[in-house]
Amino acid sequence: MFVDGVLVAVPRDFGYFGEVEGTGRYAPWRNADSQAKFKTDLTRMIDLILAGRKDVVSREHAGASSGFTEITTLPTFTLSDLSGHPITADQLSGRVVVVEFWATWCPPCRSTLEWLGELKSKYGDNLVILALAVESPEAGVRTAAASLCPDLRWAITDAPTARAFGDITAVPTMFLFDRSGKTARVLYGAPPDLHEQAEKILDGLAATTQRDAHSSPGPVN
Repeated sequence: MFVDGVLVAVPRDFGYFGEVEGTGRYAPWRNADSQAKFKTDLTRMIDLILAGRKDVVSREHAGASSGFTEITTLPTFTLSDLSGHPITADQLSGRVVVVEFWATWCPPCRSTLEWLGELKSKYGDNLVILALAVESPEAGVRTAAASLCPDLRWAITDAPTARAFGDITAVPTMFLFDRSGKTARVLYGAPPDLHEQAEKILDGLAATTQRDAHSSPGPVN
């Protein structure tokens, strides 16, 4: 989390997905006292910045980024989709991949999932989209999947998978990977230009995929 460009909190501060008791400053996040502490700290940071004391906030949180790392490649994971078929990182090799962490209780997630369905129709087999539900009831996930694009790969994530992606502590969180598995971008939350940002990146990745396909040598006789 950034306040006026200063990194003041990282995912680990709120605990890990799937943990009963987290170890961060504001964990366990579902505890009312933890949320109150965060609100108090955040209010103080904003007050300092508005008072022209951004340097104080920067000094106090200078070490915050030391535990903050984004994954650089598509991690190894194994899940089962809603039909019981396995989903593994190896299956996605050679294609552009979008991994969207969402939840049934997240209103912005639905509009993004609808938009991702449109993207799947646009890019076809060049794009794989995984819609991984976080802390959501299976019945609700199945209802959402049935009412949205069936071409997405729908699954309910588990704690090891969430941790493999860098500890998912908020939804929506979207990962974009190029066809070599390298991380192209990670987008947190639902800013107004989320879809525009993601589609611009995906257009570039898809164009690269098409160029590489056309330049590949033909079969050897």
